[in-house]
Amino acid sequence: MEKRRFENLGIDTSLLGFGCMRFPTTPEGNIDEPEAERMLDAAIAAGVNYIDTAYPYHQGNSEIVVGKALKKYDRNSFYLATKLPLWKVERLEDVEAIFEEQLTKLQTDHVDFYLMHAVNKERWDKMRDMGCIQVLEKLKEKGKIRYLGFSFHDSYEVFEEVLSYRDWDFCQIQFNYMDTQEQAGLKGYELAAERQVPLIIMEPIKGGRLAAFSRDITEKFRKLDENASPASFALRWVGSFPNVKVILSGMSSMEQVQDNLKTFREFKPLSQEEQQVIRDVVNTMRGRVQNGCTGCRYCMPCPAGVDIPGCFGVWNNYHIYQNYNLVKQDWEKNIGESHQAKNCVKCGKCEAACPQKLSIREDLERAQADLDKREMAF
Repeated sequence: MEKRRFENLGIDTSLLGFGCMRFPTTPEGNIDEPEAERMLDAAIAAGVNYIDTAYPYHQGNSEIVVGKALKKYDRNSFYLATKLPLWKVERLEDVEAIFEEQLTKLQTDHVDFYLMHAVNKERWDKMRDMGCIQVLEKLKEKGKIRYLGFSFHDSYEVFEEVLSYRDWDFCQIQFNYMDTQEQAGLKGYELAAERQVPLIIMEPIKGGRLAAFSRDITEKFRKLDENASPASFALRWVGSFPNVKVILSGMSSMEQVQDNLKTFREFKPLSQEEQQVIRDVVNTMRGRVQNGCTGCRYCMPCPAGVDIPGCFGVWNNYHIYQNYNLVKQDWEKNIGESHQAKNCVKCGKCEAACPQKLSIREDLERAQADLDKREMAF
């Protein structure tokens, strides 16, 4: 298993981190706990030692399941990461109260990597002025937090402001070959490297968007290596950057676990030829993708019942694959009439919560119109 050194912390982590945001679920929507534990066990047995969860994942149940699954392991054999839900902090006292709740759910007395979750300008200003960071620093002094950082969803300018505020142990950004100019982006990577702040990467496969393509794009990757998945190229692209220390993958099946382990057992940075193919793919994809939704679900629940990330997923896939038949089941059955974009009442609640700053109301209208026309149904 490929390892990366946090020089500033004196520790080594697996380059592959297990993201616990997209565990497999039962038909009722609950986490399939036996399968989730089996997947974690397989990853840990193969050398994965960075496990990432958060307060809101799976309606608050991810931390509980992770705590149960990891209880059988030596606590010093893995690094556990979770996050402070900034949107729930109304008073300074909430910071420690939420943290203690998380320790209980995780069945541990400390968190290795603790992040201020989904930092943007509004949340940053509020937490900074409230004194949240000082509370977290005191928890670190007590040994309850080993390393303090933040996950980020806003513009590069805000990223620079937050990164410059203190000497962070690490930070987490969205980074993949489609999003080099989005949020912190490539400039953010370069700034963190310059400041010697190690990076943990989320959305390396862009919510699964870089794992499955139309035939023409898939063929480009097959010509490079017929035994490698498109997802593996996305992960290797991110891992080719030296200041990337952990790449989080939100695995939903044992198949995904095994494919990722294959990529990271004998990790190889991308060759020049592979880099060029990815540049070609980016040019093609940017001409097809309709918006940058990653399926993070911060916009949910919708008061009108619209499955916003579901609608955008179908809409984007419709254009990427250029075939309505490939999304027909998802659109007509899995999402269905009651959760389609046409039910949007344009209240704007979703746009206020969206880390990507998408024009959700306008995009939902476009999505419904495109999928109603079904011009690509061939």
